[in-house]
Amino acid sequence: MTDFTTSRLSSEPDLVATDGSDVRILQTLAGGALAHFTLAPGQTSTAVVHRTVEEIWFFVSGRGEMWRKQEGREEVVTVEAGVCVTLPLGTHFQFRSLGHESLVALAATMPPWPGEGEAVIVPGRWVPSLP
Repeated sequence: MTDFTTSRLSSEPDLVATDGSDVRILQTLAGGALAHFTLAPGQTSTAVVHRTVEEIWFFVSGRGEMWRKQEGREEVVTVEAGVCVTLPLGTHFQFRSLGHESLVALAATMPPWPGEGEAVIVPGRWVPSLP
């Protein structure tokens, strides 16, 4: 049996993702995890693809764009509070924050994030402004 857990969003990031965004880990269970991602105003992430996980992102504030590419298809979607997007396994993706506030999203990762080396840098649509 898994214990109940409760957490509060940290004021400081737990880590910086391979794409350059700030990450705050919220919760993890056997089948998935939930994290909070922040991309500062005017910033463009580094494009990545995940090796073993897929994600669902729900944007809670800010405004921006997300590029997704998979097996010969690609698109750019406008993202802002209330928009939800999927990143199926093997999707190359990149996002950027437009406007004067940070772009913030909650992301469910399935299965839970396995650790270092999961995200692989790939060529993206835009020039990244983050290392």
